[in-house]
Amino acid sequence: MSVPWRQRVIAVVGGDRREQEIARRAAATGADVRAYGFPWPKGGINRATLCSSAKAALNGAHYGLLPIPGLADDGALFAPSAAQPIFVGVPELKSMAKGAHLILGAADHRLRAAAEQAGVGVAEYEGDRELMLRRGPAIVEGAVGKIIELTKITIHNAAIGVVGQGTIGSLLTRTLVLLGAEVLVAARSPVQRAAAEAIGAAAVHLDQLPEHAHRLSMLVSTVPVQVIGDEVLKRLPDASLVMDLAVPPGGVDLDRAAQLGHVTCWARGLGDRAPITVGASQWDGIHRRIEKIEEAVHES
Repeated sequence: MSVPWRQRVIAVVGGDRREQEIARRAAATGADVRAYGFPWPKGGINRATLCSSAKAALNGAHYGLLPIPGLADDGALFAPSAAQPIFVGVPELKSMAKGAHLILGAADHRLRAAAEQAGVGVAEYEGDRELMLRRGPAIVEGAVGKIIELTKITIHNAAIGVVGQGTIGSLLTRTLVLLGAEVLVAARSPVQRAAAEAIGAAAVHLDQLPEHAHRLSMLVSTVPVQVIGDEVLKRLPDASLVMDLAVPPGGVDLDRAAQLGHVTCWARGLGDRAPITVGASQWDGIHRRIEKIEEAVHES
């Protein structure tokens, strides 16, 4: 069905330069777009209004678009340019329109509980493989850039461990192999390990990673639950690069890695490397979800 965009209010809250493109594309539909918490372009965004707070942006909104990189441990939205942390709770959500929905990468238990209390639906798209594949190259390019920035050796011939072989992990592995790295993949799935070996990487079960850590100059985790701790970190060579690409809570104990003298980096928000490309792909995913929500309401 056709969405009555001109009758819809869309709030874009938090995020980075990707949200500029999302707001532009949302406004191009004819919807009333309100924005808060991401870098505001000097010339503004046509048909979009910059608000003074998250609550002001969400007030009366039918859809609240929140960032994909996830929520911090304290529940704050990903919003690296914001002057102060942005929280979306029951007061903000109760100000939204009747039957409103939040659309974001992944909600935590606090946001889900607040949305339920406020009567607001939650649509998540972190698990949308098509969308992840479309934004994946920008994340991988950003990760490679961080590796170059934080190390004093080439990727070529470097021994690099990649933990996890989901969408981002597999794209990263392929790229590092093509750049000439000696890549060791650590994954629980035998299918993922076989796929990694098929493109030229070595692969071991995640439980075997401690046995191989001593020969790695870099370790990159893409797993969103903590799987890398002392057992691996203590065995890495001195001053190794330890990078986490996952959303909170992340896959690596970076505090412990820093205590051990490793170079650490929690590389969230790497989609900002190509904000127009990634913002456009995220809007496509958001657009599809809004269409499904509207269709379900129409049929009911």
